[in-house]
Amino acid sequence: MYMQTPQIVISNPDILGGTPVFAGTRVPFRIMFEYLETGDSLDVFLDEFPSVSRALAIAGLEHARLSASHAHTA
Repeated sequence: MYMQTPQIVISNPDILGGTPVFAGTRVPFRIMFEYLETGDSLDVFLDEFPSVSRALAIAGLEHARLSASHAHTA
């Protein structure tokens, strides 16, 4: 049985000109990292962007971690 992985980040030219956003939102993925880089907690980001669920944000962080891990081994 094939199970589809839920989308975390999408890029669509009709949404913010193709800027990668959290799936189902208009929140740019990079914004979460900007919050974290300036010392804000994930809770602060989630309070500011309620359309992003905690599960989606955590999945995004895991996706970024795995992508960075693969980039270092390539």
